[in-house]
Amino acid sequence: MLKHSFTFLCLLVLAGCAQVPENKVDERDPLQSINRPLYDFNMDILDAYILRPVAVGYVEVTPVPVRNGIVNFTDNISAPVDMINAGLQGKVGNAGVSLARFLVNSTVGVFGIFDVASSLGLELVDEDFGQTLGVWGVGDGAYIMLPAMGPTTARNLTGDVVDNFVLPEIALTTPQTILVFALKAVEARAALIPQEGLLNDSLDPYLFVKDIYFQRQLYELYDGNPPIKEEPEDFDEDFLESL
Repeated sequence: MLKHSFTFLCLLVLAGCAQVPENKVDERDPLQSINRPLYDFNMDILDAYILRPVAVGYVEVTPVPVRNGIVNFTDNISAPVDMINAGLQGKVGNAGVSLARFLVNSTVGVFGIFDVASSLGLELVDEDFGQTLGVWGVGDGAYIMLPAMGPTTARNLTGDVVDNFVLPEIALTTPQTILVFALKAVEARAALIPQEGLLNDSLDPYLFVKDIYFQRQLYELYDGNPPIKEEPEDFDEDFLESL
């Protein structure tokens, strides 16, 4: 799904402190020798000279109500895919909520510009085929850093491809599809601006983004209730409290 192609731009909302030491092999990231240069290219070139300046300008000139309408509109386009994936995951209730949201917001909400459904208690249910594969027991696969698109995994990349075949966006003209794509990218980058300090202060931004990406994926896979990992008995709680 296109909106998840930019997940890396809002991962820092759930920022954590854990990082994998550089001298330790991360089995999740067998392509690190390729991923790191791509990450540097994304951040040092594409983000620094294109995406961030555009996002800053967008925030300065676009009123908050208009930004909210753009987010609502793009979320509404993806609602049918949320519904399909919720059904494939056996979440009948969530599938019904996504269908109801699409019908309400596409009509009363003027093509989704206004999120009327949330005011009726129909909160956004975010599901994608990558999550569906995870529910079916498919592992993450290799961590992959895509040029311009950011981090993903083999499983989620497959899920994005599948989702894009059923997205209503395929019914749009090419210029319209590009416009929706650009709006999602700029809004996602704009949402990250207040969190940039967390990334800049990290010892290794590449590892930081990777760890937060996997935390976010786990959070989404378990609908906000991921299993709690028990710490070993000799874990230094004083050290944790000092962080």
